Amino acid sequence: MVCALGAAVCFGTATVLQAVAARAAAEPGGAQGGGADAALLLRTLRQWRYLAGLALDGLGFLLQIAALRSLPIYAVGAALASSLAVTAVAAARLLRVRLSGTEWAAVGVVCAGLVMLGLASGTEGGRDGSTVLRWAMLAAALAVPALGGMAGRLPERGRALLLGLGAGLGFGVVEVTVRLIDSLSPAELFTNPASYALVLGGGAAFLLLTSALQRGSVTTATAGMVIGETIGPAAIGVVWLGDRTREGLSWLALLGFAVAVAGALALARFGEAPAAPTADGTAPGGTAPDGTAPDGTAPDGATADGAAAAGAEPAERG
Repeated sequence: MVCALGAAVCFGTATVLQAVAARAAAEPGGAQGGGADAALLLRTLRQWRYLAGLALDGLGFLLQIAALRSLPIYAVGAALASSLAVTAVAAARLLRVRLSGTEWAAVGVVCAGLVMLGLASGTEGGRDGSTVLRWAMLAAALAVPALGGMAGRLPERGRALLLGLGAGLGFGVVEVTVRLIDSLSPAELFTNPASYALVLGGGAAFLLLTSALQRGSVTTATAGMVIGETIGPAAIGVVWLGDRTREGLSWLALLGFAVAVAGALALARFGEAPAAPTADGTAPGGTAPDGTAPDGTAPDGATADGAAAAGAEPAERG
């Protein structure tokens, strides 16, 4: 579980760096495309923050692989979803972003869910996975860029959700295919469909996630990503790869998984690092770090307490 949590820390910190770089790479006054944007990815690759984020992603991926080789997919997936809690805490400490009481409670809920999973998780399943499953993962990986193209034809909220689900699907493919690669010999790697699924699914997921961070509702996109990268892979691990819990603790594992994912969804707005406050304590645009205006009202005229209680989304940027 230590490797899974270490991966979550790396991914959560990388999100802060990558989101800032994605915003900086957006062309000022340029038209906002609807779906995945390869040109945007190329521009962000020139940002040192994005490159540092990629380095952390690489380290996190190695830790993720180590975790997937010793833990059930459902435990690793929930731990990776907790990277949103890492982003929230990092934003609060480093960017002086004010978290509401509900969001601090969500961080605690995520931690409680991970503790339950740590107590209940068994070892990874002993099944190797069928050839059909390997080809199915390749088909799923091919569907990820197709979802990115489809997203451009949807309204704003639907577009953000589909980009997030597509990114989650790609990251979920990575989680499953790591378990389907048994040998690193070149001969077996080149003949294993899971190898191609891992590369294609992971690369396309990064592209969709970058586009989702730069346009549309970050909260909606991140919620879609969390759902996409946890529920499906967890089911595959249990049904087809033999993942199990410790004897008599299936209920605790299920509860811990649900609690951790629910807490992560409550922190979905931290799929992107919030903007740092200005010298007068407000975020760019005259709002406080929690999204309220200097006079204590939310951007839509509601009270600050009401906005926090409703878990209102941050105003769109871009």
